Amino acid sequence: MIPVYLKRCLYLTPLILLAGWSPAVFADLPGIPAFTMTPGEEQGVQEYSVTLQILALMTALTFLPAMLMMMTSFTRIIVVFAILRQALGLQATPSNQILLGLALFLSIFIMKPVLEEANRVGLQPYMTEEITSLEAVERASMPFRQFMLGQTRESDLGLFMRIADEQYDSPEDVSFWVLLPAFVTSELKTAFQIGFILFIPFLIIDMVVASVLMAMGMMMLSPIIISLPFKIMLFVLVDGWALIMGTLAASYGI
Repeated sequence: MIPVYLKRCLYLTPLILLAGWSPAVFADLPGIPAFTMTPGEEQGVQEYSVTLQILALMTALTFLPAMLMMMTSFTRIIVVFAILRQALGLQATPSNQILLGLALFLSIFIMKPVLEEANRVGLQPYMTEEITSLEAVERASMPFRQFMLGQTRESDLGLFMRIADEQYDSPEDVSFWVLLPAFVTSELKTAFQIGFILFIPFLIIDMVVASVLMAMGMMMLSPIIISLPFKIMLFVLVDGWALIMGTLAASYGI
């Protein structure tokens, strides 16, 4: 079961995303009516129509799943799992559903301190009516910004600042739309570095098996068929899943 405060933080996330992590965006927007009421020509008859702002808002909500995956540790975890499965030589085991579910819940575990802080400083004061919605969005966005900044390389951040032709006095002033692609680029780079290290022991096993088969004159036998049981056995003996998950969590300072 997902804790209640995590669910509440997820309810606040769409507001943070649509604001682009900047409450000033909310301040510039006029009120969005759910519908408009127009008196008709006949007395007592009125016409109702839904505004285009609601349609635009519902369209923006379709991007939330992708943005949520890009703003958390999910990207690094799922890429490492995919490389690990390829290194083992397993095409469909574990299945994509299992890897996605495992990556999702591991991401929740890693992001738990960030969600707790966003709940404490932003959501709870808003629920008790101590602050306004704009202040809640600003406070709740800060833990996410700090998390993303902490995992983003300076070179990647500088790259997108040059592309956007923008300069900032400090990392805290970086625009969300510059920080997001820089964060994803850093996550992919780190994931591929971890995947490279994972590939080395399995690659050595493949090379040894291929050399032995060639020395025995069994060139028609695929080395993958022989090396697969040895790679699985090695992965199980070293408690590979625990090592992988522990390494991924440690890479975020947990």
